[in-house]
Amino acid sequence: MSKSISLSAEVPEALEGNRLDQIAAILFPEYSRGRLQIWIKEGSLRVNNKLHRARDKLKLGDLLEIDASLAGEERHIPEEMPLDIIHDDEAFVVLNKNAGTVVHPAAGHGSGTLLNGLLFAFPALEGLPRAGIVHRLDKDTTGLMVVAKTLESHASLVDQLQRREVTREYEAVVNGVLTGGGVIDAPLGRHPVNRKKKAVLEGGKKAITHYRVLDRFRSHTHVQVNLETGRTHQIRVHMAHINHGLVGDPLYGGRLRIPVASSLEFSENLRKFKRQALHARRLSFRHPINDQEVEWNVDAPLDFKNLLLCLNNDKNVTN
Repeated sequence: MSKSISLSAEVPEALEGNRLDQIAAILFPEYSRGRLQIWIKEGSLRVNNKLHRARDKLKLGDLLEIDASLAGEERHIPEEMPLDIIHDDEAFVVLNKNAGTVVHPAAGHGSGTLLNGLLFAFPALEGLPRAGIVHRLDKDTTGLMVVAKTLESHASLVDQLQRREVTREYEAVVNGVLTGGGVIDAPLGRHPVNRKKKAVLEGGKKAITHYRVLDRFRSHTHVQVNLETGRTHQIRVHMAHINHGLVGDPLYGGRLRIPVASSLEFSENLRKFKRQALHARRLSFRHPINDQEVEWNVDAPLDFKNLLLCLNNDKNVTN
């Protein structure tokens, strides 16, 4: 049994003059570039109802349409799981993702993902690309995500993301003491050696991260982070790039920082924090139906709060 895919999107001004395959990858991020190229070759992805080559350059307002199907083995099984739903209306769902949850099935995670849970809670999402998921959080990152419930909402939210009109604000605890905030503008690509990692690479995809200091401790800093772009592992890689990797990050965090003269309890609490200290705390965008600005905020989970309490107690004791 196959699943029918029917999508359309117009070329925005920002993408005018780019290749068809490049534009398609941005307008339909839920599908791999390889799959999109196959659809272009077989005529399932057309421009203005005409066949085009992947390398053809497009103009403002050109209409990309996908009329294709996915093989049955690519369909995902609904699975019951607890979901922390913050908001639910006819256009989208906003949820608070917990640590340890993989967002989308991939190698090694074919089930038990957020996508499987969403399909159980909202069966109609089966007709949407990736069950309406328009952006991801890493497995051990917590916080706010939005999931579209209709194709129209999906198109609107993806467009807002591409235009950088969606506000995604995070808080993190990083190693080292930052003297102030700043902007990290460094392109990201796949790590040349470890394919599980991303790295700052010349010629990579543009990536911009803004950060400011919320609180300083003896050897760590509590920061607010705002994304201008949304690359995989962006915050984690960028903070490591300026030598302030996230506490607990197994891929990019680096050596554990324990201040001198620390108590045994403090040291053990730091060692026990085994995930990246990163939480998506605020999300805002324009409602796909009425175009009004909407916003949600959610507190960090208990382990993150306890980490901050531990760092603050250590600072007060040693002062």
